[in-house]
Amino acid sequence: MKQSLGNTGLVLQERLLWEKGRKGRSGFSFPKQDVPSAVLSSEWTGPGPDFPDLSEVEVVRHYTRLSTWNFSVDNGMYPLGSCTMKYNPKINEKEAGLSGFQNAHPLLPSRLNQGALQLIYELEQFLTAITGLDAVSVQPTAGAHGELAGMLLMYAYHKSLGSRRTKIIVPDTAHGTNPASAALCGYRPVPVKSNEQGILSVESIAQAMDEETAGIMVTNPNTLGLFEENLKQISEIVHAKGGLVYGDGANMNAIMGIVDTGKIGVDIMHLNLHKTFATPHGGGGPGSGPVCVRKQLEPFLPVPRVIKKDGQYVLSEDFPQSIGKLHAFYGNFGVMIKAYSYIRSMGAAGLKKASQLAVLNANYVKERLKDVFHLPYDRPCMHECVFTDKVQQANKIATLDMAKRLMDYGFHPPTIYFPLVVSGAIMIEPTETECKEDLDHFIEALRAISKEAEENPDLLRQAPFSCKVKRLDETAAARQPCLAG
Repeated sequence: MKQSLGNTGLVLQERLLWEKGRKGRSGFSFPKQDVPSAVLSSEWTGPGPDFPDLSEVEVVRHYTRLSTWNFSVDNGMYPLGSCTMKYNPKINEKEAGLSGFQNAHPLLPSRLNQGALQLIYELEQFLTAITGLDAVSVQPTAGAHGELAGMLLMYAYHKSLGSRRTKIIVPDTAHGTNPASAALCGYRPVPVKSNEQGILSVESIAQAMDEETAGIMVTNPNTLGLFEENLKQISEIVHAKGGLVYGDGANMNAIMGIVDTGKIGVDIMHLNLHKTFATPHGGGGPGSGPVCVRKQLEPFLPVPRVIKKDGQYVLSEDFPQSIGKLHAFYGNFGVMIKAYSYIRSMGAAGLKKASQLAVLNANYVKERLKDVFHLPYDRPCMHECVFTDKVQQANKIATLDMAKRLMDYGFHPPTIYFPLVVSGAIMIEPTETECKEDLDHFIEALRAISKEAEENPDLLRQAPFSCKVKRLDETAAARQPCLAG
């Protein structure tokens, strides 16, 4: 590789604010006091709050310097598998910042909050159309929260039928939160292995499914980036025994606008607005994990629900079979605005194109790198591809070494050591927002690292060199974390 994005640059150390400040400095001029002074408490005899005295320039520089220590999707590519860290169009931020939305108090009566309620109502309608299901609640506030809602809905449904079921089938290629969500609702997760093609076999589900099993949780596409081709037949097996099919929609970015999940047998599905619908997550903001259901499960959705009555949008709790309320007020409304803006600006054709480009980009990366990295499943992938460190192990180079070295080239590392079904996994999800030129640069960096693994393996074992923080003792960091400051 002729030139890397990485550079030693100007990375400044930063002291604690209490070390920087000096008594008497101020970055703010208080308005003239127009009320008499008052003691906060007659019982208080100690000093006031321990705030550092700082000038304006000290405050601005402090937080600006701290911001340069981090990496964001606005800095560059974020190829985290199973996370869909795609670029968030700034128009969405502008819409979320409109004063009518931003300043609306959640306790306003419905007649004074029609715009916000209409947005929630229409967003739920859009999500039903996108998934092929019948009803949606946008109340859950994250993917795992959506999973929990789905399991509560499944429990309520079986209970309404007088059925007591104790187990949930969870494939080994499901997201790690799936078995935890099932266990929280009192179900015992039953693990099922994927076949040699990396997907579920009809036979394995037929063997695991019985009248004690409430249903199955399927991540589709799964965590290997592969589409579960047998899901329709699997759904028929589960339904025949009275079970329900839960679809983990965290990887919806590969099939949005293409796959009708209702037609292939999914009964309950959560989505990640903070992944598929381009609202920032991780350090970028809160999440939103709407839960979508078939008609027979609609009565159990969380309350309150936004309904249209006499030409007005109102919040209704008149759903006696509901699982109840999952969150204060209605959820993370700002995230919903951004997702609504994204869907309206993209349209049906644009959403489909986004999925097609996400799949194209992942397959391009896979084909360009499979001659230098081991590819455990050499077949067309969906939104992400999974390599391993099997080739580099000959020189005693592990996945972690290559991930650290990639930082020197100016790229955020992909997801490593996940999914657990692949030893030494390197999971790459480029998303649709990366252009071919940037993908080529990323590919060149990984190819250069594979060459370094052969010619100078010691270099990789010491990487990174150009980052603010060098190689950490990860064992000590986990067992003896430094929490000061």
